[in-house]
Amino acid sequence: MAGEKTEKATPKRKQDERKKGNVFQSREATVVLSLLATFYGLSFLGPYIMTSLQNCMVNYIDRAGAVTQFTTSELRSTFLDGCLVFVIAALPMLFICSFVTIICTVAQTKGLFTMKSLVPKFSRMNPLQGIKRMFSMRGIVELLKSVAKIIVLGYIIWNVFVGEFWNFPKMMDMTLEQSMAATGNMVLEIAKNAAIVMVFVAAADYFYQWWDYEKNLRMSKQEIKEEYKQTEGDPQVKGKIRERQQAQARQRMMQQVPSADVVIRNPTHYAVAIKYNPERNNAPVVIAKGMDSLALRIVAVAEENDVFVTENRPLARGLYETVDLDREIPDQFYQPVAEVLAFVYSLKKKKERK
Repeated sequence: MAGEKTEKATPKRKQDERKKGNVFQSREATVVLSLLATFYGLSFLGPYIMTSLQNCMVNYIDRAGAVTQFTTSELRSTFLDGCLVFVIAALPMLFICSFVTIICTVAQTKGLFTMKSLVPKFSRMNPLQGIKRMFSMRGIVELLKSVAKIIVLGYIIWNVFVGEFWNFPKMMDMTLEQSMAATGNMVLEIAKNAAIVMVFVAAADYFYQWWDYEKNLRMSKQEIKEEYKQTEGDPQVKGKIRERQQAQARQRMMQQVPSADVVIRNPTHYAVAIKYNPERNNAPVVIAKGMDSLALRIVAVAEENDVFVTENRPLARGLYETVDLDREIPDQFYQPVAEVLAFVYSLKKKKERK
């Protein structure tokens, strides 16, 4: 059926959707890369962050033992020190996570930035539309994806927890740094195992999002026709314009027939009007030509204006097929056309003598 969306989206349709902010991207890929960057950033910057926190705690404890009266200036100083520790400890991790998220998003959207996607759509507030989206193909896929992630993550946490269960009592004999390092290694092991699985989930989600995006952009044959009309113009209108232009060209051509020196015909299929002006042209020029009904019109106009009409079948057809309007005849026609013109000029001289 004409209304079925079976055709691939045209480049114009994709460009229009892109301007609206409708591009495909996998949020799972962004989340996985951000989590990996977070955990590996923590493993790399962990000692630096712990040192900053320890120095802050020591500084606060020393202040608590030395300060007898907590004034406004002391409060301001303590607050500024806390902000500085936050910047030193947390800002690098925030920068890493933000940078990875931005790079992943830009790579998928190819640097698209538009405010149209932020415009509120009241159709999203429709409860019926919300229920429809919940039970749509996309909603079911998102549900299955969430359940799969919970199951996989739960299995990985349980597996690592069981493997490290008998090491928990040993942490009682460790220092704070050692116990925190052991806990951090366990968390990082969970993150690495989960990331390996989530990479495959993200890859599958990426291809699904691409397939769903292409499917939603499919067009019907009627939509493609309408788009073609908008971009290239309506074929019927273009046809009428072309017909009008051809009619105007024929009219201008017919207006030049009375000034021709001779019309060569064959005898009803082809007609070519020739004019020779030695002062302006190096060779005779075809000023009008036509086939069938147009040829008969050229002959009729020539006869009405006393233009000599002669029959030469091969010459008429050769000129019609070879020479364009308002162009000089090529060398191969010099001899036969010259003979025709010489005969015409001789007839005109005889008429003038009479």
